[in-house]
Amino acid sequence: MKHLAKRSFSLAGHRTSVALEPEFWTELETMARKADKSLAALVAALDAARDPEQPLASTLRVAALKARF
Repeated sequence: MKHLAKRSFSLAGHRTSVALEPEFWTELETMARKADKSLAALVAALDAARDPEQPLASTLRVAALKARF
């Protein structure tokens, strides 16, 4: 079983941590690199665009899956 990897970000003026499987972080880092953004900037953009009812971790997983397939 793979462990979750936790990363911390400053989003909308507050600190938050997100725990995802390492494979999702790898895909998000690839997305950020392709968009010429930092991982933090990509996460902030996805956070700003998400439905407030959807957890940030879910938003990040879905974005990574969409980018992959």
